[in-house]
Amino acid sequence: MQAISATQPLAAEAAGGNSLLNIGIFAIFVAVTMVIVFRASRNTKTASDYYAAGHAFSGPQNGIAISGDYLSAASFLGIAGAIAVNGYDGFLYSIGFLVAWLVALLLVAELLRNTGRYTMGDVLSFRMRERPVRTAASLSTLVVSFFYLLAQMAGAGGLIALLLGITDKGGQAIVIAVVGALMILYVLVGGMRGTTWVQIIKAALLIAGAFVMTIWVLGLYGFNLSALLGHAAEVAGDKVLNPGAQYGKTETSKLDFISLGIALVLGTAGLPHVLMRFYTVPTAKEARRSVVWAIWLIGLFYLFTLVLGYGAGALVGPDAIKDAPGGVNSAAPLLASYLGGPLLLGFISAVAFATILAVVAGLTITASASFAHDIYANVIKKGKVDDKQQEVRVARITAVVIGVVSILGGIAANGQNVAFLVALAFAVAASANLPTLLYSLFWKRFNTTGALFSIYGGLAITIVLIIFSPAVSGGEEAMFPSMDFALFPLKNPGLVSIPLSFLLGYLGTIMSKDENGGEKYAEMEVRSLTGAGAEKAVQH
Repeated sequence: MQAISATQPLAAEAAGGNSLLNIGIFAIFVAVTMVIVFRASRNTKTASDYYAAGHAFSGPQNGIAISGDYLSAASFLGIAGAIAVNGYDGFLYSIGFLVAWLVALLLVAELLRNTGRYTMGDVLSFRMRERPVRTAASLSTLVVSFFYLLAQMAGAGGLIALLLGITDKGGQAIVIAVVGALMILYVLVGGMRGTTWVQIIKAALLIAGAFVMTIWVLGLYGFNLSALLGHAAEVAGDKVLNPGAQYGKTETSKLDFISLGIALVLGTAGLPHVLMRFYTVPTAKEARRSVVWAIWLIGLFYLFTLVLGYGAGALVGPDAIKDAPGGVNSAAPLLASYLGGPLLLGFISAVAFATILAVVAGLTITASASFAHDIYANVIKKGKVDDKQQEVRVARITAVVIGVVSILGGIAANGQNVAFLVALAFAVAASANLPTLLYSLFWKRFNTTGALFSIYGGLAITIVLIIFSPAVSGGEEAMFPSMDFALFPLKNPGLVSIPLSFLLGYLGTIMSKDENGGEKYAEMEVRSLTGAGAEKAVQH
């Protein structure tokens, strides 16, 4: 069994030979999910319904939805490609993403569900001065969501070149706009309830597709993983079985890996669209069950990507993958084309589009809810919103604005290296959100000044370090390769920005005479640990 020697026929087949089939399968997915979203909209009547699906989902259902939210196009296409090209080092991404859920399970999920109501701002404002803290939390949520959205939308443009054969920028811009318009429609009509069902369907399709391909690849090698790894090493060299192919070349690259790993592990527990999922269940117990289900499903999926990555490296070959229009992101589609021809490629293509669509919908509703609930209802209106439907209307208007901005941003960034946008989202979440959440939940003395220091400080430090990093300038893979203002050596700032953010939260607290943080700490501690007084599945 040899890797493909003639790369062009397969690449050509994947790059548009089956575009009508790909579009057809994707259209079926959109039609089915749109019907479900419209049915879900019948039960979306209150703010609780729109933001948190009326807290009506069970732990297993929400766990599947969380895995759908978390397994983005980067997880499916990016990690499979990284393993195919870099082997061992590519799989380290999977380890980081999976271990991150232990942090979310042990430190965040139950406590957050017990203490908040709809957004991260609810938790932070529980014992702080409400208006400044909600403003800061909402700003951080919008920044993380925007960069994550931008990466997903721009990534959609890159996938089009491979999956539909649309290589001109104008055609890709139209597809990005279509993805954005569908995203806006899901959020406007279905709210969190409709978006959750889209996530559940998408997660089922993604895991099922990956499972079929995994069994197929293993079957070709007599279900002998060693034979698969051996063939991959024959095709790509022994480097794919050893650490260091991507991150072990220099001391700086080793530090970069540590920095990226820290950002991935700690960033997940601070991602707003993941945190908001814990509010869609009725109790803290169900929140814990959600995370356990998510860990199992995500862990299983990443085991699949190990086989898919090495399978693509062995059967398609690293050179064919790198030469394809989508680059390393083309590994899984090219493998699908090799295994099952047009039909399997069409299914995997549709799943890839569905992945982008579901993730951007989840991000959009999170960002719009944060603005409407934190900024409009509690900062501008000071919590005195007479008509709860007005708050939902503001959230829907915000969703449209965010959708339009993300479409324009995705079109502008199309064709650029957008990997740093995902790194920025995780680094901001780990630097600005997580320290503030942990201090608020576990440190009695923590106060408003400390919260503002850690959020704004973490936000500013992360963005500045990213701007002056090699991810933006100073190299062939940078976003601006012709420019060089890379003063900071690491591509991901997590190694520096996360400790500094914890330090800023500490310094802001001890330097401030503001004692308001400790007054309600006992009440918050009881509520977070026991659930006493936490909102149930009713609208208050």
